[in-house]
Amino acid sequence: MARDKNVTLQKAMQGLNSVEVYYAKMVCRMSNTSRLKIYRKIASLMANRFSLMNALDRLHDSASNGGKNPGEPMAIAIASWARSLQNGLPFSEALKGWAPDRERLMLSVGDVSDLENALLNLIKVTEGTTKMIRPIIGAIGYPLFLMMMAVLIIYAIGVYMVPPMLDAAPNTRWRGLAKDLVDVSAWIKDYWVVAFSALPVLVLIIYSTIGIWTGFIRTYFDMIPPWSLYKIFTGITWLLALSALVKGGTPVSTAMRALRRDASRYLKERIDATLVYINSGENLGVSLAKTNFEFPDPEIIGDLKIYSELDNFEEALENLANDWLEESVYMIEQKAGVLNMVALLSVAGVIAWAVMGTFDMQDQITSSMGGG
Repeated sequence: MARDKNVTLQKAMQGLNSVEVYYAKMVCRMSNTSRLKIYRKIASLMANRFSLMNALDRLHDSASNGGKNPGEPMAIAIASWARSLQNGLPFSEALKGWAPDRERLMLSVGDVSDLENALLNLIKVTEGTTKMIRPIIGAIGYPLFLMMMAVLIIYAIGVYMVPPMLDAAPNTRWRGLAKDLVDVSAWIKDYWVVAFSALPVLVLIIYSTIGIWTGFIRTYFDMIPPWSLYKIFTGITWLLALSALVKGGTPVSTAMRALRRDASRYLKERIDATLVYINSGENLGVSLAKTNFEFPDPEIIGDLKIYSELDNFEEALENLANDWLEESVYMIEQKAGVLNMVALLSVAGVIAWAVMGTFDMQDQITSSMGGG
């Protein structure tokens, strides 16, 4: 019976071309929801005494509609994992190319003989980090949109509103707000490319460097958005993954070194600095405090100093990570509210400045005509 299942899964892969497999990998990697559903089903079946191979066979049958649609991306993924297992590879290696490296890492470190719990921990971490992404996008996206709107408003005023007024009074010597509006109008007409590209270029630079910028100065920038948002996201992702690995039986130092493999330069700097003190015999909380990076958060560091001395450190670390996840989402939403308000007030200020400048131009035109 098991042999028939193996043959069926092998045939499912043999009937596919490289384009279908590549597309399936892309879909599987990009769709957290679909991938986590499969993990959850595997864990559920294993909890009901299914072997991993039997669980994959059942899931492949469901994903391929009883073998009628073997080209479905998730059916291809499951068949590929099963084939890798048949070739003697562990499940973490079977996922290579199909799942992010961090997920594979969490299944390859520590005691994963209990694959069911390892998968459930992995699901918790992935869902936790995904939960952070939406408020972060809201915190950054809407203010950027409003700032681009401000630039567009200034451009529209400079190109369509100010020139006719200049033509109506070519010899007027502008003063005050009117002069400011005329000067900005002239600049944005000549340098509109700079005006419209400055913000996207700045965003691109920040996005490109936010994960690789290290050093002492970075700790100051970590106090303001968007760097503070990146610090929160990286910190909670790291803490969730660390708690899952420690709960699975991995020593803290081993888990830290494992998480370093998949880390950005920013996170590697903090892990390396912490490991120096851990290797000297300090606990996790004290080690984090001595780095002076205040990572992941001063309050978390204070809690870890206490929890690291407890017998049930693994459970305390898990509870701390889960609690901080909820608090972090709330903090990001608060920061998003502040950023949105600042951006909204900025756009309102630009509009008010333009309106007042326009009225000032009209007054000065009227005065010059009356004087004439």
